[in-house]
Amino acid sequence: MSGQQIFNYGTDHLTAELALAISRGEIKGVISESARQKVIESSAVVERIAVSGKAVYGINTGFGPLCTEMISAADTRKLQENILKSHAVGVGEPIDLEISKLMLVLKLQALAQGYSGIRIETLDRMIWFLETGAIPVVPKQGSVGASGDLAPLSHLFLPLIGLGKVHYQGEMISTTALLKKYNMQPLHLGPKEGLALINGTQFIAAHAVKVVQRLENLLASADIIAALMIEGLQGSEKPFEAQLHELRPYPANIEVAGQVRKLLQGSEIMKSHANCAKVQDPYSLRCIPQVHGASRTAWLHLKEALEIELNAVTDNPVIFNDDLTISGGNFHGQPLALPLDYACLAASEIGNISDRRIYLSLEGNTPGVPKLLMKETGLNSGFMIVQYTSAALASENKGLCFPASADSIPTSLGQEDHVSMGSIGARKALQVIENVEKILGIELFCAAQAIDYHYPLKPGKILTAVHAFVRSEIDHFEEDQIMYDRMENAIQMVKQGKIIAAATQAEQGL
Repeated sequence: MSGQQIFNYGTDHLTAELALAISRGEIKGVISESARQKVIESSAVVERIAVSGKAVYGINTGFGPLCTEMISAADTRKLQENILKSHAVGVGEPIDLEISKLMLVLKLQALAQGYSGIRIETLDRMIWFLETGAIPVVPKQGSVGASGDLAPLSHLFLPLIGLGKVHYQGEMISTTALLKKYNMQPLHLGPKEGLALINGTQFIAAHAVKVVQRLENLLASADIIAALMIEGLQGSEKPFEAQLHELRPYPANIEVAGQVRKLLQGSEIMKSHANCAKVQDPYSLRCIPQVHGASRTAWLHLKEALEIELNAVTDNPVIFNDDLTISGGNFHGQPLALPLDYACLAASEIGNISDRRIYLSLEGNTPGVPKLLMKETGLNSGFMIVQYTSAALASENKGLCFPASADSIPTSLGQEDHVSMGSIGARKALQVIENVEKILGIELFCAAQAIDYHYPLKPGKILTAVHAFVRSEIDHFEEDQIMYDRMENAIQMVKQGKIIAAATQAEQGL
């Protein structure tokens, strides 16, 4: 594409946002000449070690507990293909196509730095798979997140040697069929290449990229929807005043409080009850800065850890030169496993407090807002059962919040005697986020109904625009209707960032 932005693997700084853009074809990833030269030099070092007789793990020795078994120079290539075959033991449904793409992008960034002994031909073939849209099929389960994500990465790279399956043009086909279509031959791996390909944290990190992206959207949506509910339930503005938060100056809390103040600004609804007798609101309204803010802090912690990981060399051994190779533990997933569990809990808490606000909206304790958000109840159940769904989702999340990183089961005959389980934590975090997107959609659905009862009074200008957007797709109603389609519509507004877009557009128009 003419004028397309270029990212140089191995030399440019990768972020979660850039990784997503490359995986989506919005930015083209290439290997610069300087990176190519480093890769070629590192590969040459490995070739020399392979025939030197000097024992170096994974180049001319077996793997894991077989690290003392010497491999002849003639068999070093066979060794690398065997490791891909023997380690491709993943089970379960395939991961999302976008996460498979991200794994390729992240692996290219790590290997192109020139410390892995990979051949340039292998990196070029990886780019070919990515740009052709032939994306390897990777099962969800099988990684313990320690010696790298061995099983999923093995599946990711089986197609390099002509094995495994790929997603191609909406179908799942064999790599053999793909290569035949393009009249191409499988690669024959050189010394250490198989190990370099499967040692690393790219399964965990690719999921973490999606966690960072979706949690950011969730947090911003939660602030807007909570502000809508404050308007609908005539909550107080005072808990969001700046001087209060200066006394406990967590940056994220200050940010959330400031955002809510901006959203409530100019509200006719807020002015209408400025002198009411109510002293203070329940925590789910009053403590939004503290709860949302704490979750935002957890998100930032993961984002910062992930950015280090995206630009790290995470395989083993690491090749510096002919005289220095280091067998270490850069493949261990613990640095991401802990913040992923933290982010998982942070997302769940956004769902917990949102469910409480949904419940509040049904109580009928706000002047003008009827019980169960409907004027005529009895014959009509109103929004009663909507909250059952949010409660079920919040409860499900609590079970998913047990930290995966708290567990460790020894593997590899005890050689890998402490593992991170970060792959499990990463998958769970996305499950929780998916559930919280649904809870927030339900809160949006209820908040819009509550605000309707204050008409002709309007909320602040930004929230008026958000409310109008919701009402452009979901009607107010006063008799029992089929709920799930309306709920799903609201959920998609959250999931697709439409609520944020509506608020942003309105703010820019002020």
